[in-house]
Amino acid sequence: MIRVTVWNEFVHERTNDVVASIYPDGIHEEIARAVRELAEVPIEVRTATLGDPGQGLPERVLEETDVLVWWGHVAHDDVTDELAARVQARVLRGMGFVALHSAVLAKPFVRLLGTTCTFRWREGDDRQLVWVVDPGHPIARGLPEVIVVPRDEMYGEPFDIPAPDELVLVSSFSGGEVFRSGCCFRRGDGRVFYFSPGHETHPVYRQPGIRRVLANAVVWAFGGPVRSDERRALQSPAGWFEQA
Repeated sequence: MIRVTVWNEFVHERTNDVVASIYPDGIHEEIARAVRELAEVPIEVRTATLGDPGQGLPERVLEETDVLVWWGHVAHDDVTDELAARVQARVLRGMGFVALHSAVLAKPFVRLLGTTCTFRWREGDDRQLVWVVDPGHPIARGLPEVIVVPRDEMYGEPFDIPAPDELVLVSSFSGGEVFRSGCCFRRGDGRVFYFSPGHETHPVYRQPGIRRVLANAVVWAFGGPVRSDERRALQSPAGWFEQA
């Protein structure tokens, strides 16, 4: 049983009528439904928000979470440094972490990657093509060659992150920009995945291909502790596929 917590700051849905009309139950509930419906393993999903006690992740909840999915945008600074440090420590001890869209700038993700995680962006109605560049990766399981997102915010290179351990997805936009949109990292004993599509004013998380990525990412991130000898094996593609 994979114990998943989907965390969302839950601000836009309560302050923006457009977002509320797309995600009336909150972005976190839409993501949780996708994971429940499509993860092909026994799974238990709970949701949490910034306004909940302990900012949604008191110590007990965090310790009982195998994979934490994080969506944030306008309230990054409201997350306490203490909570960000506890999330980072939990990942280093083996919890999976899936950061979505603007969570690229969330405190826990920035701490885990150790860079600014900044990028170019343009808010608008760009068509985004999400290309599968590593079709053998578990996160790409069941995906088409390309996922077409009719309207989304543009995120573009340069993207200030360390080189991903595996790059699964790359996006191109109608303006000509490209972006590493599906990146895997290993930190300590934990697995981290960043997935960029998902601007709140567009129904991106209702698309079948996007929902499949969410479910696959949770299962991959659960991968479990990685021993030191496994880390050495994972440096080669053959070693990665043996462990996966």
